[in-house]
Amino acid sequence: MRLRPPLTPLIAALPSTVPFVGPEAQERDRGRPFRARIGANESSFGPSPRVIARMESVARDQWMYCDPDNFDLKQAAATHLGVGAENVVVGEGIDGLLSLVARMYVAPGDAVVTSLGAYPTFNFHVAGVGGRLVAVPYENDRESLDGLLAAVVREKAPLVYLSNPDNPMGSWWEAAEIIRFIEALPETTMLVLDEAYGELGPASALPPIDVSRPNVVRMRTFSKAYGLAGIRCGYAVAEPQVIRDFEKIRNHYGVSRMAQIAGVEALADQAFLESVVTRVAAGRRRIAAIAEANGLEPLPSATNFVTIDCGSDGAFALKVLQGLLSRDVFIRKPMAPGLDRCIRVSVGLDHELDIFAEELPGALAAARGN
Repeated sequence: MRLRPPLTPLIAALPSTVPFVGPEAQERDRGRPFRARIGANESSFGPSPRVIARMESVARDQWMYCDPDNFDLKQAAATHLGVGAENVVVGEGIDGLLSLVARMYVAPGDAVVTSLGAYPTFNFHVAGVGGRLVAVPYENDRESLDGLLAAVVREKAPLVYLSNPDNPMGSWWEAAEIIRFIEALPETTMLVLDEAYGELGPASALPPIDVSRPNVVRMRTFSKAYGLAGIRCGYAVAEPQVIRDFEKIRNHYGVSRMAQIAGVEALADQAFLESVVTRVAAGRRRIAAIAEANGLEPLPSATNFVTIDCGSDGAFALKVLQGLLSRDVFIRKPMAPGLDRCIRVSVGLDHELDIFAEELPGALAAARGN
């Protein structure tokens, strides 16, 4: 038998798992496509026509490498948020930026605080650098600010993760509560404030940008409201030295030329963004109505999805999910105890929600054994 190059002990000890099994992999396993793709919190409305036209016009230029400085996109994001370009770093979506944060602040064995059931890709990256996850249960279907703070202090954690608005429950905290949390954190603890859904929630949930604090990194993406999940582009906003530290290790050619151009155009078309926010709100109302018509309870949402309480336990909700998958409707569900009683449905196009409305009663009947 041949010898093989050894992995590092850290990587060798990790499980061969991924945070998500994508709908494409599920379609390959099933041997057929989904009729309604309403599980990954993408925007079925797509990017603005202005963005599409610009991407088409530069398609022939993709033989060139991207600008490794991300200059135009950094300038556009900084102008959009009213900060300096020195306060912005661009990455391969929030996922790519989370990987950098884990490398920057977590040494093997360090405690890292998050919520039990929160975004699993963050956990994936923490495990990859040898961090020790400390998970705080949700409280009333929201991330527990007091619980997170207590865990940070108890564990002397160098890093804590909070999403606002939240995935997977769609809940949110008002800005005043987020500011209270930030001010109570130890100065030596870095907060990752994931605002992937920030454009879709109430403006009152987003604190003013404060780039004077060296222990807060706020992350935004083009994957949700801007309808550009496929280009993998996001950005982080922070104090200048924090941004310089990102620059030490980021993949300088990681964000494609097309992604940078699309991001600039997306930020410039705020009228389209406003139209998407309006359509998402209507879609949330439609999903809530479908849930209520089937005797289920939709939870309040500040995102582009609605989490639905199936009224029983996690095993029942899993049967509902599986029933919908078997009926060619792609959705997802929270898996953590206490949250797993729910399914999660993304806002989709009208015909996709028509299919969801048509297939949900059968999935529920099958789950109940009727």
